[in-house]
Formats: sequence, structure tokens, C-alpha cells
Amino acid sequence: MELSKMRQTTPPGSAPASRKKLGLTAQILLALVLGIVCGVVFYYLVPAGTIRDDVFVNGIFYVVGQGFIRLMQMLVVPLVFCSIVCGASAIDVKTLGSVGVKTLVFYLCTTLVAICIALCIGNLINPGLGVDMSAMVESDTSTLDTAANTSVTEVLLGIIPKNPIGALANGDMLAIIFFALFIGVVLAILGKRVETVHSFFAQFNDIMMEMTSLVMRAAPIGVFCLLARTFANIGLDVLLPMLKYIIAVVLALACQLFITYMVLLWVFARVNPITFLKKFVPVFAFAFSTASSNATIPLNIDTLESKMGVSRRISSFTIPFGATVNMDGTSIMQGVAVIFTAQLFGVELGPMEYATIIATATLASIGTAGVPSAALVMLSMIFNSIGLPLEGIALIMGIDRIVDMCRTAVNITGDAVVSAIVAKQAGEMDLAVFNDPEAGLEIDEKRVVVSPDE
Repeated sequence: MELSKMRQTTPPGSAPASRKKLGLTAQILLALVLGIVCGVVFYYLVPAGTIRDDVFVNGIFYVVGQGFIRLMQMLVVPLVFCSIVCGASAIDVKTLGSVGVKTLVFYLCTTLVAICIALCIGNLINPGLGVDMSAMVESDTSTLDTAANTSVTEVLLGIIPKNPIGALANGDMLAIIFFALFIGVVLAILGKRVETVHSFFAQFNDIMMEMTSLVMRAAPIGVFCLLARTFANIGLDVLLPMLKYIIAVVLALACQLFITYMVLLWVFARVNPITFLKKFVPVFAFAFSTASSNATIPLNIDTLESKMGVSRRISSFTIPFGATVNMDGTSIMQGVAVIFTAQLFGVELGPMEYATIIATATLASIGTAGVPSAALVMLSMIFNSIGLPLEGIALIMGIDRIVDMCRTAVNITGDAVVSAIVAKQAGEMDLAVFNDPEAGLEIDEKRVVVSPDE
């Protein structure tokens, strides 16, 4: 009798104490730590020889790590192409008119400023100096040599592809982005007449997003092997630059938030930036805690309408659109990451490389949103465009979550700032509501549901 009661207390097929499965972020962070520990053990404790160098460091670690990098490279061209086509085709050029164009121009300009700030801060702090990792990889400098011998005119003309198929095959990213934008805009103009083509790109984009998710499941293994090989070759000397990298990203984000955005609000909307920041704190905190731009969309729209007097007719377009094409925080991370990796591997960047970085990161921002871990895939695209070794991404992946929350908060703040500016200039902003300190206090933040996929 007692035995039967004991059996009934445990449901059939269930473990007495079930363990929660670690999320991908936790797995990558764990792989980061284990990879560093393993590499340090190999560097300091395991004697050099066939077992250490040939079997593990240049064998298992190298093959698995490079295999993961190749998987990321495999995704870059189709993912970027389909994402940008879908993002551009979402612009309803017939109904939005000047509001849509003005919003897009502001978004691209803030992204351009963001990447420039990131490059300046990166060169000021120099996060990758002090460690020579150039011996670890045989980086392809042919792209750098070609860029050095190419005039600005040729670079600009090179954005327009002579053969779009050839640009796709060769991975010419600026030409791919231009062609994808062109197709997306034409799809938006034609509307229902090309629903079949639009559906094809939308469905293929879904396929690429799923492929990205599948590849990212292997990220912990790839990060472990890449970092284990890195630290097995150089020891602990790379830890300080990683800390400097985080500081550089956070500083650049702060400059974008407190200088760029506040100046834009004052110059173009003629509203008090301090008032804006005070009323926007709940949205900022929500985005910071969830690290999800998409999950913050409802709260962002409600806050703009209830607390700042921005018409929902404007914000219902500008906020979701900004979550798709406006990635200022992500662009800042990419800019600092480029400086970090170039200095880490001893790669010299000239004016042409910086111009390529600015153009690629600005245009690529239109295809970054809505794709899991897309920022890192886009980063590999920028690395490819200037010939940087992709091994640097392994270090960035491991600590990316640390700055992810900060850059998401900056992303959604940029969306709100541009929305307020566009609404003010279109006469769709109630300044009485904006200046009322009691406006919008009834907003219930619990209405926002965070998707588990974000």
C-alpha cells in the first residue's frame, strides 16, 4: 500500500528533478570559458609535440573551428540578399510618400554617424593593440591590396554591378546590397502584381533564418575550438583587449545616445531632450532587460503616443520599420569589432578600407533586424569585404551578450527619436502631451509579451 502511494507521487515518464536546458547564450558563454581554460591548459601545462600541436591545436581545434566559420560564410550572401529584399519591399512607397523617405533618410544618417563614432572610439582606445595574433592565421590580404590600389570613383561605380549573378557568386557585398535594395523597392512599387515573387523571397528568407538558427546551434562547439586554439597559441595575453573592446563599444553607444540623438531632437524637433529621456526610461529599461527590439515595439509605440504626443499613424510605421532597418547599436558594435580584430591580427586599414566599412555597415543595417544572431553574420560580411580574418569573431561571439543589451537599448532609442522628429515635422505631434509630466502614467508595461525566439 505504501509502495503504491510512493509510486503515485512521481508522474510516469518524468524525472524526479528535471533540469532546465541551457539556452544558446548560456551555452556560448560556457563554451567561451571552457575554451579559454582548455587553451590555457594546453599553452602552459601540455608540452609541445605531436599530440598537442598536430592532433589537437592544428588538428581537431583547427578543423572544427574553421568548419564553423565556413558554415557562417556559407550563409552570408543568401541571407543578406533575401533579408534586404524583404526589408526594402516592406516600404509602401505609394502611401507613405515623403514621410517614408524622410524616415529612411534619418535612419540611414543616424547609422552612418554611429559607425563613424565607433571607428573613432575604436582608434582612440585601440582595443586590439598589444597582442600579435597574425601568426595564427594566414589572412587573405589580396582584398586589402586591391582596395589600396582602387580609386574612390571605382569604388562608387563598383556598387552598381555589371552582372548581379557574378556579384552574388563572387561575394561582392556592396553590389549585392545595391541590387537587393533595387529589387525590394521595385517589389514595393509593383505591389500585388508581384505577390508570387514577393512570397518567394519571403519564404526563402524564412529558410535562411532557419538555416542560421541551425548553424548557430553549433556555435558553442565552434567557439570552444576557436578559442581553445587561440589561447593554446598565445596564452592569456588576449584577455585585456577583450575588456578594452567592451569598454570601447559601451563608450561609443553612450556617445550615440547622449550626443547624437539628443542633438537631433533639439535641432530637428525643437523639444527638450531631457524630457524625452525621462519619459523614455521604461522603454529603455525594457529593451535593455529583454535584448529584443521586436519585443519592445508595442511599448515603444504606446509610450510615444501616450507620453510624448506622437501620432500612432506615424509611430505605427516608423517603429516597426526602424526595428527592421535602423541598427545603430549593432553598427557601433561592428565598427569597434573591425578595429579590434584588425589591430589584434596586425592588419593595417587605410582610408579605402574605412570607406568600405562605413558603406557596408550602413547599408547592411537594413538587413540585420529580425534574424537570430544576424549581427555576427553581418560582421563576417564586413570582415570579408576588407579581408579581415574571421577567427576574431570567435572572441566577439563569446562576449557579445555582454554588450547586446546595451546596443538593443540604443537601437530602440534611435527608432523613437526619429519617430518624434518625423511626427513633429509632419504636424503629428502634440507638444502639450510631450511637456505634460503626468501624461501616459497609465501605460501597463505588462501588456508586452516577449517572444521566446527573440
